[in-house]
Amino acid sequence: MVAQLALRLPPRSESAATIEGRFRAFHKANPRVYAELVALARQAKKRGATRLGIAQLWEVTRWNILMETADYDAFKLNNTYRSRYARLIMEREPDLAGVFDTRRLQSA
Repeated sequence: MVAQLALRLPPRSESAATIEGRFRAFHKANPRVYAELVALARQAKKRGATRLGIAQLWEVTRWNILMETADYDAFKLNNTYRSRYARLIMEREPDLAGVFDTRRLQSA
């Protein structure tokens, strides 16, 4: 039996006025997304990958979580957060530092 997983959407607040604020709130409410991305990156690195695309891992994460989510319409992973997850992963996971290419952020 597959356990039901639901992504929680945090309430709007002052900090939610920015992409960064919305990302931080989403990340805090949904730690599974970060864990899944890190696990996939490490799996790829173990297989010999030295450079990864966050978009590729994002879509696999989207699929994996979708398969465990009962309410398809409630399932949302905002593509705007991909680059922020790439930066956060490289900042917090020393073994994955430098694995993603990033550009300068265009907006906050």
